[in-house]
Amino acid sequence: MTYAQTLAFLYDQLPMFQRVGAAGFKKGLGNTEALAEVLGHPERRFRAVHVAGTNGKGSSSNLLAAVLQAAGYKVGLYTSPHLREFTERIKINGQDLTPDYLVAWVAQWWPQFAAVQPSFFEMCVALAYSYFAGQQVDIAIVEVGLGGRLDSTNIITPLVSLITNISYDHQNLLGDTLPEIAGEKAGIIKPGVPVVISQSQSEVAAVFEQKAAAENAPLLFADQHYQVELLGEPAPDAGTQLLHVSGAAGLDELELALAGDYQRLNVAGVLAVLDELRRQGYVIPEAAVRTGFRDVRRLTGFRGRWTILGRHPLVVCDTGHNEAGLRFVTAQLARLPYRQLHFVLGAVNDKDVTKMLALLPRSATYYFCQANIPRALPAAELAAQAVRVGLQGQVYGPVMTAVAAARAAAQPADVVFIGGSTFVVAEIEEL
Repeated sequence: MTYAQTLAFLYDQLPMFQRVGAAGFKKGLGNTEALAEVLGHPERRFRAVHVAGTNGKGSSSNLLAAVLQAAGYKVGLYTSPHLREFTERIKINGQDLTPDYLVAWVAQWWPQFAAVQPSFFEMCVALAYSYFAGQQVDIAIVEVGLGGRLDSTNIITPLVSLITNISYDHQNLLGDTLPEIAGEKAGIIKPGVPVVISQSQSEVAAVFEQKAAAENAPLLFADQHYQVELLGEPAPDAGTQLLHVSGAAGLDELELALAGDYQRLNVAGVLAVLDELRRQGYVIPEAAVRTGFRDVRRLTGFRGRWTILGRHPLVVCDTGHNEAGLRFVTAQLARLPYRQLHFVLGAVNDKDVTKMLALLPRSATYYFCQANIPRALPAAELAAQAVRVGLQGQVYGPVMTAVAAARAAAQPADVVFIGGSTFVVAEIEEL
């Protein structure tokens, strides 16, 4: 098969959470373990950092990968979902998995997989682990897909685990309370493996403390050791920000090429993980940290988080898609100077959009859209729910139709924001 035929085959054969939601999520590690057995256990042939959390795990994973690349290591990076191209999920030193590798891998192993009947994500994890092992990476940064305890990535035993934060998301699969959700995330904590928690949250700290104690895993709340603050107010259209860091020798000031002040919440966890890797023998000089933070987009190809797409008017997109993520986005928007805010908004149908909509500014003009996936909440239904909480706008349907309308209506002193869902951002043509 060609690359296009291989992708079509996988999408048709395997239930895909990204597209269909809960029906594409298989609880349990049995299938992944069966795939690993068939492949000769590639997960045992590379070293890794495992990253979970409700928000910030993608940014943290990319920062870790960028710093380690800058330090001279061959670094695998596994993240999900992809924005544009399937191969974005699996990278080595910022280079996507090659289409030829995917085609050959599926052709070689699919007959043995038929008995397992894996989900799309289970197949992706098996593919990533095979690739990292075969390419002999020095270390891989592996982002959890959903939850942690039963996530397919959780068959690895990492050098260190990182949990960024806990908020409400995927309650239908992970639990209705923050401690329940934290319990699922804490499932990546392994016996004797150090674990870093980026943010101290009183509601869930005990969950991590108890799980770490049960596994005899050293536990560190990173924000109790590193304090990270914005150094001055960045320009509204700046793509970088300066951070002041307390607690990290020689790194009092860091230039971070990820805008959005919420990124500072991820930095403490990243620095703590790097310190732990140093303790385990990795050589990560100060210069590599500075380079990784400053050049993360170039080094890993990371995009979608507070990405500036245009100026005059300022056009920004962000993949924040749950209550906590949108709370950070709206706080960031509130700091921008503008005459009028034009908000292109879409969502998926398995989120509690009522809480999300309640966070959004009522003074904005809304352009309701829906991504081209089965999980997308119909734009008209989203608009109807938005009206109930006082938001006003028009229904546009396709994402780029809504984006075009917002840009056409915006004056040079306005702001256009595009978000609400990763899948809305994925369809922006110039991203």
